[in-house]
Amino acid sequence: MDWLIIISFILLGIGLMVVEVILIPGTTVVGIIGFCLTLAGIIMSFRMYGSSTGWMVLGASAVAAGAILYFSFRTRSWEWFSLKSKIDSKVNEGALDGLAAGQEGVAVSSLRPSGKADIGGKLIEVNTLGNFVESGTRLRIIRVENNRIIVEPIA
Repeated sequence: MDWLIIISFILLGIGLMVVEVILIPGTTVVGIIGFCLTLAGIIMSFRMYGSSTGWMVLGASAVAAGAILYFSFRTRSWEWFSLKSKIDSKVNEGALDGLAAGQEGVAVSSLRPSGKADIGGKLIEVNTLGNFVESGTRLRIIRVENNRIIVEPIA
């Protein structure tokens, strides 16, 4: 019964550490729990069966952990967990198409100094040059740069 507990702790610990390395990269709770379980199994073998058996369990655990990690990377058995597709699109791609300096619209929200405006039938995020503009004010686009639309109130 004691061997079953020791082996269970070590195998579960090594399994959690492998999951940490391959599926959940970074030092997180899963890897720490796995390390603690493996360490508890090794310490139990030292206490229950003496130092010679404890050292053999420690060596066997180290070899087993290394072999499991090596073969799991070598055989690519974890590859089916990884994402194969790529996302090449960008956020708001095409949202600024058809917008140019000189176009006019209306502020839908207060611009302090940024907010929403309706320009050419599109609800878009706009910025002022630092002015505060109330909702409902007529606006004109000064310039479009990258993903920013700079507007000014029409007097």
